[in-house]
Amino acid sequence: MNKILWTPTAERAGQSTMAQFERFLSATRDLTFDDYDALWEWSVTDLEGFWAAIWDFFDVQASRRYDRILGERAMPGAEWCPGAMLNYTDQILKNAQGREDQPAIISQSETRGRIELSWGELRAQVASVAHHLREMGVEQGDRVTAILPNTETALIAFLATASIGAIWSICAPDMGQVAVLDRFRQIEPKVLIAQDGYVHAGKTIDRRAYLSDINAGLPSVQHFVTLNVVGDLPAGHRAWDSLTSSDQLFESTQVPFDHPLWIVYSSGTTGNPKPIVHGHGGVVLEAAKQSLHHDLSSADRFCWLTSSGWIMWNAQWMALGQGATVALFDGAPNHPDMLEVWRFAAQEKLTFFGAGAAFFLGCLKAGISPRAEVDLSALRSIGATGSPLSSDGYDWVYRHVKEDVWLAPISGGTDLAGAFVLGHPAMAVRAGEMQCRALGNAVRAFDGAGNEVVGEVGELVCTEPLPSMPLFFWGDADGTRLFESYFDTYPGVWRHGDWIAIDAKGASVIYGRSDATINRRGLRLGSAEIYQAVEGLDDVLDSLVVDLEFLGRESFMPLFVVPAQGATLDDAMKARINDAIRKNVSARFIPNEIVEVKEIPRTLSGKKLEVPVKKLMLGGDAERVVNRDSMANPASFDFFIAYAAARVPA
Repeated sequence: MNKILWTPTAERAGQSTMAQFERFLSATRDLTFDDYDALWEWSVTDLEGFWAAIWDFFDVQASRRYDRILGERAMPGAEWCPGAMLNYTDQILKNAQGREDQPAIISQSETRGRIELSWGELRAQVASVAHHLREMGVEQGDRVTAILPNTETALIAFLATASIGAIWSICAPDMGQVAVLDRFRQIEPKVLIAQDGYVHAGKTIDRRAYLSDINAGLPSVQHFVTLNVVGDLPAGHRAWDSLTSSDQLFESTQVPFDHPLWIVYSSGTTGNPKPIVHGHGGVVLEAAKQSLHHDLSSADRFCWLTSSGWIMWNAQWMALGQGATVALFDGAPNHPDMLEVWRFAAQEKLTFFGAGAAFFLGCLKAGISPRAEVDLSALRSIGATGSPLSSDGYDWVYRHVKEDVWLAPISGGTDLAGAFVLGHPAMAVRAGEMQCRALGNAVRAFDGAGNEVVGEVGELVCTEPLPSMPLFFWGDADGTRLFESYFDTYPGVWRHGDWIAIDAKGASVIYGRSDATINRRGLRLGSAEIYQAVEGLDDVLDSLVVDLEFLGRESFMPLFVVPAQGATLDDAMKARINDAIRKNVSARFIPNEIVEVKEIPRTLSGKKLEVPVKKLMLGGDAERVVNRDSMANPASFDFFIAYAAARVPA
């Protein structure tokens, strides 16, 4: 059993929102549990009872209550809360009542400085933008898209969109134009809201030409809204500031529980990014439930260091839903040094700070000690996700950030807009482990035959439906792509694509991806998007990329290329490859190493052998990771065996 690094005081445990929920169950349902395992088992068995309790405890705002919690208990195809009518924004903006002058949002932007919005100002600006969207002809079900950083502008635009029953989708400004078009073209937006530039690490990035190309590639867009940073307003565009100042009464459009709220993207290894549609009601319930595990309340000042292109951008609003003040950081976290974010945490007196595991590893490598430099006395809780946080990362937090802080890493996904495994404010923290499985989430580890394993590494699966699972993929009329993404391995069971080990007490360790999806600092991408950029070059014939997540180390992503006839993989060619990835995908996905090979290993049907190559490089037996009889070119695998032995970290 791993070393205990933190134990909650009786006062901290007893005052937590989780303890309040348990007391609520006792008082209103006559339910008591000997320990968390018993509570969790009830929550994944009596789904109707559990989610009804979440609805009531969090006072879900609805103009019509559900007829029943679960109409159809199946995966895929579960029917949640039929009959309910609500709107996600009501659950957020109910916190403005009686608190109009209290801070809702603090936005610290390298581009625009510090902006603070009270609850009353947030509600007023959302109402104003919603009014203008209606004037533009945006109706229920229309798509409103944005290319914006993690600032108050994006939040206001999102809430305004959701409030009228339109569907939101956002990409980060540093994403390549091909990657943006591959996403937005699929959903045919009516409105595009964008910022024409930004400042990062002290450098101004002009995105006017980039946005012009994107605008030209989206013929469905009828209205362009621009927040000017570097230039004049383009002809025919609306200025963002003109949308925020109308005096309007906030009024939400009531929609069914499963009405689409937003579209997010998670890529498989082939084809376009998957446009995942989540519903108003499912996100409300999942966010409320997860706030128990984060121990959030209206007294908190919450920040999760995130890009607007990561699901944590969406997830951070769970804190806003509990009335907390949410602090947004938009800038380079290492400029002028790795202490910059910690200075922000101190200045804003954050009580909860979360970030990708790679950020904490970067702090460790930089040799900084925030506790010696800034005042973090307000900080009570730290979260981490995106990739596994190693034991060294846990030790660094307790040695160099704060010894009495609750460190609660989580692991979940874009796919379900939530977490599978996460923290519990009344449990001890052990090095390298996540404390428990999420309430309502029937997480288990399966072997290849579909049998549950305990204390062993297996496939992360979910054996019962969740209200925040995707409603559908946009454009996937018959549900085939959805089924193939999650349910074709274990019938009726969600397979997520992560390796996990869960012990007898429910604590867990994530060991990285079990499929070929690329996971760079928490941002997931399908290899197909890399291939599209790389193989679009005239001097590249073929390629293969794998992302190796070594537990306790940074991920290592080599790209293998077959040069076209007459071409040579020299430094100039490598620079062209990196430039293509930077422009068309994102600088986040530039490989650690580019390696020349004679041919890419393929199956008899022509598919690239990404997963076998990945398993080999993670230490798998060469004779077991692939059946050479199923290969079109079995000799090609010999190079990768030699490469794995010589170059990949042990």
